[in-house]
Amino acid sequence: MHMSDALVSPAVAASMWGATAGASVVAARALARQPDDRRVPLMGVLGAFVFAAQMVNFSIPGTGSSGHLVGGLLLAILLGPSAALLVMASVLTVQALFFGDGGVLALGCNVFNLGVLTSFVAYPLVFVPLAGTRPTRGRLAVATILASVVAFQLGSLGVVVETVLSGRASISPGAFLVLMQPIHLVIGIVEGLITTLLVLFVRDARPELVLGGLDATASRPSLRRLATAILLAAAVVAGVLSWFASSAPDGLEWSLARASSRAAPRTAAHQGLPARPPDPTAVQPAETRAGPESQERLPDAVARTWPKVAASDSLSGLAGAAMTLALGGLLAAALRLFRRSSRPPSSP
Repeated sequence: MHMSDALVSPAVAASMWGATAGASVVAARALARQPDDRRVPLMGVLGAFVFAAQMVNFSIPGTGSSGHLVGGLLLAILLGPSAALLVMASVLTVQALFFGDGGVLALGCNVFNLGVLTSFVAYPLVFVPLAGTRPTRGRLAVATILASVVAFQLGSLGVVVETVLSGRASISPGAFLVLMQPIHLVIGIVEGLITTLLVLFVRDARPELVLGGLDATASRPSLRRLATAILLAAAVVAGVLSWFASSAPDGLEWSLARASSRAAPRTAAHQGLPARPPDPTAVQPAETRAGPESQERLPDAVARTWPKVAASDSLSGLAGAAMTLALGGLLAAALRLFRRSSRPPSSP
């Protein structure tokens, strides 16, 4: 559901950048006011895991499309909505600047669709009321799946609205909406199931991270072991599981291709043109999750190879996860520094 710069007009991009920047400032201030910062070290490692997880597309049978874990709800449940938004912004920034996934112009749209709507709408308005403060495993699972579905439906609706308002793509708005919502309903359900498994794992290991937050007055064991486990999982996903990613177009590319074909069929002159030109500034251009046009550009041997065992993909995934870890660590350090500097001086 990452929008590319080609879909967004400057006016829409500027508006979404402003909305996203405002939400990020609110989130940073709210996080800086929290008395307990023991979750802060998890920001970087969870960001690295989410970056890695977004590399692994899974096929959606019968559609020719694919989806991947976004991770916004997972971040909100484990870190809280404010930290989740900042971490998601870090993940998407690294992807846009270094990997050609999304774009700088569309970054405000992507952070809003994948971060703001999940952290400030789906999590507090759906997950929190349904899960409650002491949820059973079944109730936690239901709340997670429903909140994930709502997050994906809101995010995909945001993509449709922003694309139509930009007027940069020759698509039928009605057809685009009808295609986007059902395919992301399926992806949202799968994300909800995966997120449920991850949340239940953390709940069993460290229940205070899921059931009502950390108690600032209680003595809690270090989060170092959990952070190490998450980092190892991120390394395995980025270095190995990324080989098994589906090469089918993701839900947005799949919907755009079909909505565009209904609006205006591609002529013979268009057949040789790529649907989305590669970004020459990207360290690792996003070529694996491409549509049918991109599949035609790949050699037959590569298109048929699965899993795609490639050291370059593993290295780029590990590098991206490391960048996200570093950026999350810098954010965490800045928040701690700000919190300490804003404390009133102690009385002599």
